[in-house]
Amino acid sequence: MAASYKVGNLLMRRLIAPIQLGFNLGLRPMSSTAQNEAFGAAASEAPGHSYESLKVTSAQKHVLHVQLNRPDKRNAMNKAFWREMVECFNKIAQDSDCRAVVISGAGKMFSSGIDLVDMASDMLQPQGDDAARMAWYLRNLISLYQKTFSVIEQCPKPVIAAIHGPCIGAGVDLITACDIRYCAQDAYFQVKEVDIGLAADVGTLQRLPKVIGSQSLVNELAFTARKMMAEEALNSGLVSRVFPDKERMLDAAFALASEISSKSPVAVQTTKVNLLYARDHSVAEGLNHMASWNMSMLQTQDIIKSVQAAMEKKDLKSVTFSKL
Repeated sequence: MAASYKVGNLLMRRLIAPIQLGFNLGLRPMSSTAQNEAFGAAASEAPGHSYESLKVTSAQKHVLHVQLNRPDKRNAMNKAFWREMVECFNKIAQDSDCRAVVISGAGKMFSSGIDLVDMASDMLQPQGDDAARMAWYLRNLISLYQKTFSVIEQCPKPVIAAIHGPCIGAGVDLITACDIRYCAQDAYFQVKEVDIGLAADVGTLQRLPKVIGSQSLVNELAFTARKMMAEEALNSGLVSRVFPDKERMLDAAFALASEISSKSPVAVQTTKVNLLYARDHSVAEGLNHMASWNMSMLQTQDIIKSVQAAMEKKDLKSVTFSKL
């Protein structure tokens, strides 16, 4: 207790006069150590994650890699996928060892979207004795499919989408529910639904305008189903970085995940929750929500550990934060 009190006093003095003491709390680039660990990480099967359409591996300490794993079907999203993504991310949300997630597609592309062959019976032959009952069935079905991607957004762990090749239809729904998006130079994006006679209904029309900030561009993409290539995706803000190929993109995504996972999980997960809340509420509501969160979160020992490491010029990777 005495040691904690002493560190607390040091912390207060540092925060009160950061310029005088030359203490820098700003952002810094990823360390070479973080990059090397990410590049050399040997993936192992993540316990408790066994799926038909997904492959989940422990990419490195505190980082899980979720792969869409139907490469022979262009990672098309079949009935199993819609169920398994919910199961997978509900488990990840409760996994105290996991602090960041990377989502990618196995094989030559990210995803071709909905597996129309596998799902045609549900979509085109709804159950029910009359129009009202068939409509009720379809509404429940669509709501279930919406949860498949909302569960990514609601997971408190930051989720990084790493996209290569085509990302079509429901693939766009998926990546817009992620927190950070990287892509390879060969990536392109299509809001494809109008080409198959329907409006996108599991997240793109709701999230894409908030991601890229241009209603005109969203309307153009959604009305025409045209391809958005990697450079345009970068310029519009859909992705934050573009890489020459899939390998270098994944290296960068895992390096980023490693960097995130080195931070206090209390700080990172509180940040995600409040960023999402602020997106959908007024500034005043967001500030009130933040105050309610931090009235408890500011009592964490992670603050003392983080600042003490900075004062001693130690890498945060050397700090042991409690599980969350």
